[in-house]
Amino acid sequence: MTRRPKVRTKPGKRNPDGAHKAQAAAEELAIAALGFIATEPERLGRFLAMTGIGPDSIREAAREARFLAGVLDHVAGDETLLRAFAAEHDVDPDTVMRAREALAGAIWERDTP
Repeated sequence: MTRRPKVRTKPGKRNPDGAHKAQAAAEELAIAALGFIATEPERLGRFLAMTGIGPDSIREAAREARFLAGVLDHVAGDETLLRAFAAEHDVDPDTVMRAREALAGAIWERDTP
C-alpha cells in the first residue's frame, strides 16, 4: 500500500479535500444543533427571537453555511445549552467551536498526533 504524502498548504491556502470534509462535518453538526434547539419550544422561541428569523424561513436558511455558523454561535453563546447539546450528541464542546470556525470560513486543521 502506497501512502499519500501529507500535503501542507501555505497559511491562507486550503486543502480542497480537507476543507470540504471539514465543511461537511461542520454542517452536519450545525444541523444537529438546530434540531436540538427545535426539540424544545422554549429553546426554539429564544433562538427565533435572538436571530430574528421566522419559523417558516428556517428550512431555507439552513442551506446557508453562514446561518449554520450562527446556529453554532447561538449554542456556544449559552454554556448550559452548549453542554447539553454536547452531552446529547457525545461531542466535545470545543468541537462545536471548531465546526463554527469551519463554517465561517476560518482555516481549521484537526489535531494530529
